[in-house]
Amino acid sequence: MLLVVGQIGKPHGIRGEVSVVVRTDEPEERFTVGSVFITEVPRDRRVSTGPAGTPAPGARFEVPKQLTLESIRWHQGRGIAVFEGIHDRNVAEAMRGVFLQVDSSVLTPPEDPDEFHDHQLIGLRVESADGVTLGTVDRIDHAPSSDLIVLKKAAGGTALIPFVTAMVPAVDVPGGRIVVDLPEGLLDL
Repeated sequence: MLLVVGQIGKPHGIRGEVSVVVRTDEPEERFTVGSVFITEVPRDRRVSTGPAGTPAPGARFEVPKQLTLESIRWHQGRGIAVFEGIHDRNVAEAMRGVFLQVDSSVLTPPEDPDEFHDHQLIGLRVESADGVTLGTVDRIDHAPSSDLIVLKKAAGGTALIPFVTAMVPAVDVPGGRIVVDLPEGLLDL
């Protein structure tokens, strides 16, 4: 499974540097010189993946399938990065919006037993404390106050469950389930 760890922002300067919006809790681990990222072009963009390099005049630029990080420095919470083969502001501009992904199989599992990667939770069955199946985890949203489980309800529709110990007392990844103890009416909102 591919996980988005960043997104390329606007160009920085004229030598191909780009800002990177980080989407991982461990940027120092993910964004090291030599790191290879699999690219994904957002659906609303009209470019395709292909070989990197400066396109011939009049030719359409194609985003490479992979990018290797050549250098990175941190400025105001964002990375300013240079990727191999991207050494021109015009090419850097064409990279704007591209997602940077890594394969989940290369990630080390968290050391804390109460910490999980999002991809470990997606698809798990969500049950009430008395064993009634409520649905499955569709995704995890990261809100400012707490993470939210987006529940795909068995009866249809979705609901948001705050991912806090009071409401989520047990997460059993090997057993494929999450146990929740919710206040009455939360799933009806």
